Amino acid sequence: MKTPFVQLTALFAALLVTPTDTLAKAADQPNIIFFLSDDHRWDRLGCAGHPFLKTPTLDRLAKEGVRFSNMFVTTSICAASRATLLTGLYERTHQFTFGTPPIAGKFSQASYPAVLRGAGYRTGFIGKFGVKVAQVDREAMFDSFQPIGRNPYLKKQPDGSLRHESELAGDRAIEFINQYKGSTPFCLSVSFNAAHAEDGDKRPGIGHFPWPKAVDGLYGDIPIKAPRLSDPKIFESHPQFMKDSMNRIRFFWRWDTPEKYATNLRAYYRMITGIDNVINRVIQHLEKAGVADNTIIIFSGDNGYYEGQRGFAGKWSHYEESLRVPLIIYDPRNAKKQRGKVAGQMALNTDIAPTILSYAGAKVPVHYQGHNLQPIVNGNSPNDWRKDTFCEHLMENAIIPKWEGVRSQRYVYARYFQQEPPYEYLHDLRKDPDQLKNLVDDSAHAKILKRLRKRCNALRAEYGGEYDPSLVTNYKKEQKRIRAEAQARRKAAQQNKQRQN
Repeated sequence: MKTPFVQLTALFAALLVTPTDTLAKAADQPNIIFFLSDDHRWDRLGCAGHPFLKTPTLDRLAKEGVRFSNMFVTTSICAASRATLLTGLYERTHQFTFGTPPIAGKFSQASYPAVLRGAGYRTGFIGKFGVKVAQVDREAMFDSFQPIGRNPYLKKQPDGSLRHESELAGDRAIEFINQYKGSTPFCLSVSFNAAHAEDGDKRPGIGHFPWPKAVDGLYGDIPIKAPRLSDPKIFESHPQFMKDSMNRIRFFWRWDTPEKYATNLRAYYRMITGIDNVINRVIQHLEKAGVADNTIIIFSGDNGYYEGQRGFAGKWSHYEESLRVPLIIYDPRNAKKQRGKVAGQMALNTDIAPTILSYAGAKVPVHYQGHNLQPIVNGNSPNDWRKDTFCEHLMENAIIPKWEGVRSQRYVYARYFQQEPPYEYLHDLRKDPDQLKNLVDDSAHAKILKRLRKRCNALRAEYGGEYDPSLVTNYKKEQKRIRAEAQARRKAAQQNKQRQN
């Protein structure tokens, strides 16, 4: 990075604190479970107004807790977003996505599970980790680390039956609760692979979105309408580099015919309902174990999902469908008057780590870039709450265009900075909530465009500076060298063995 985001010298020494320094009294130490779904946009919940998608458990958590209607990821791809969730930092700062070096130790050692574990919490992880950290750092983060991958989702059991990854995550969550209930407070992160498509299996339905057996047939009798924003003119209005992007390529995998769209949509929604069922089972076990009244539950998604809208698939770009995700926080200790509310403040994935630490009474590392959401959940409205956020996508991929921008309460500015010349978007969310008009060339918005360009540059400088591709190229060269050396050693050992024989 050309410009450091902050002077880190001496800051990380402050993290080496004792439990008595970081934790409130034992009576104030709740258990925390953080559920994370994959490819789950903000409006794919019953409580968010979906006409037929069944999410009764999440709806109940929203009714008894607080739902954030303006929750965004700062980078819409699983690797970078999950790194942000762990570290409380923007991608421009933690510098992790697909194809980059692992998260730097100074950040992973200050991740929320590492801080909590050092402060006396039992920490666990189940499901899709999605990031790379040094093994020594990962071992310091979790008492229990149980990754579960897809490929395939349906896993053969000893008795020959098939069990879905989501259900296995629920099984292991219950085992974790049984192991640590009533001893010390625990924080468990359950990160589902669902509702992510099985990319390697492009057969519509059960091949592409394999669902748990418990939801077989669900939504089969519901007529499926064409997606919103499906007018071909909307897709055609995009520049050629977006028409040629992965957003369009994967559209033809999943959504390009009415039959394929309906089949995949039903299957995708079954996976979401399957997640809801698992969360319900875990909550019921909390009650059975006698710890439900002191267990905070957080639910969110790692990025949005186009679902065929605009003629796109996937996520990765600057539209609301890509960046906006659900967030529900349920605190059973809150008074009834504080429950069932919808918070309109802008929340970010950078906020999850400081919020978890704050609920635990732990000291939040000073370099975190997110904010604690607990005051909002408790019914307060901070006067100095953010009015905008930096957002970006920096993965090195020839068919996923890089971009950076600002999402404010009214305007969205995006700059696809590697195009020649850079291609910009400006949307007025108040007048054009579907972001169909690009106002960059509208003289009436020239001052707003200038202001948002300046704001984007200022936030970029604060979080890390201009994009530096050498981070990835140098890492790839080093990895290539390491692989070549390993191959040479194997070849030499084989030749030596042959000579001995």
